[in-house]
Amino acid sequence: MKITLKERKLASGKISLLIEYYKGSEISAEGKRKHIRDHENLKLYLHGDPKNSTERKENKEAMSLAKKILAIREAEYYQGKFDLKNTAKGKRRFLDFFSEKVEERSESPKNYGNWTAAFIHLQRCISANTMFDEIDENFVNSVRKYFDKKAHTKSNLPLSLNSKYSYFNKFKASLRAAFDEGYLSINYASKVKSFEQAESQREYLTFQELQTLVNTECKYEVLKRAFLFSCLSGLRWSDINSMTWSEVRDEDDTSRVNFRQKKTDGVEYLYISNQARELLGERCSPNDRVFVGLKYSAVYNNEIVRWCSRAGISKHITFHSARHTNAVLLLENGADIYTVSKRLGHREIRTTQIYAKIIDTKMKEAANSIPVLNLSIN
Repeated sequence: MKITLKERKLASGKISLLIEYYKGSEISAEGKRKHIRDHENLKLYLHGDPKNSTERKENKEAMSLAKKILAIREAEYYQGKFDLKNTAKGKRRFLDFFSEKVEERSESPKNYGNWTAAFIHLQRCISANTMFDEIDENFVNSVRKYFDKKAHTKSNLPLSLNSKYSYFNKFKASLRAAFDEGYLSINYASKVKSFEQAESQREYLTFQELQTLVNTECKYEVLKRAFLFSCLSGLRWSDINSMTWSEVRDEDDTSRVNFRQKKTDGVEYLYISNQARELLGERCSPNDRVFVGLKYSAVYNNEIVRWCSRAGISKHITFHSARHTNAVLLLENGADIYTVSKRLGHREIRTTQIYAKIIDTKMKEAANSIPVLNLSIN
């Protein structure tokens, strides 16, 4: 089989990148030669005629990522073809490996909780003695079937679609890690379909609500500054909580934050507004935390609810709602969806498109905001 990177020009002028798997040819009953090809759409696109340095940079980044994916696909093919695997690693128990991956998330309370919940379910459907040597496509599909048909909550209710999506993706992430670390010769995560993620309601603050919150007292000054900073920057709680002054760069009349995302492990360079920079306060030593005293606790979570209540806001607002607020405000004020996606560090544009739907809904509501005219014509 020949694996190559291909380009396909779209009607929009952009170029779609895809991987072609050429599997040879065969002679049909009519005596015609038929070439057998499969294609994998990478959902990466090039500007057909880049107009500026930004578009050229985006082309370079997309092509670089496409080539890395191609290299992975080639490695997967050759490892499967020649059955390349470490026999010693193959004797390791899968659940022990997964347990290690859970502990690696211990510094992120929410992520750690999700991985722990996934682990509890996996212990119910996978034998404690199952080794990597025993893992194949049927095994992976059996785990998926468990989450789809058999898994229940503590209240003995079927799992929600989002829970299936979350837990099974943790399982797939562990398979990818096992492949990367040499425990598996085939990346089985790429051979099984994930669950669809249900579109969840994303609570956010309007600009007026945000202004009201600014003018309302919050019991914890550091919590107020951190929340407002997230509204203006879009940074996640985990990244704000761990931010140090070494990550904050003041350059002439602009400021930016250089950091590695806790959730995706991607390196980000995020420009922030002057107002967002003011919320950080005066610069301290490079290794000092920016938001000293900020911590994940029920006390702080409850104070956000009380703070909003004092401001007359009845929505169910959490710290993560600040990130949603940033996305909506950017789109409302003319930022394009690609820029918003890059700022938020989304891996897929479809994640950002959820916010675009919110804007569409608000536009529909605005269409009916004009008072009714008396159209009676004498």
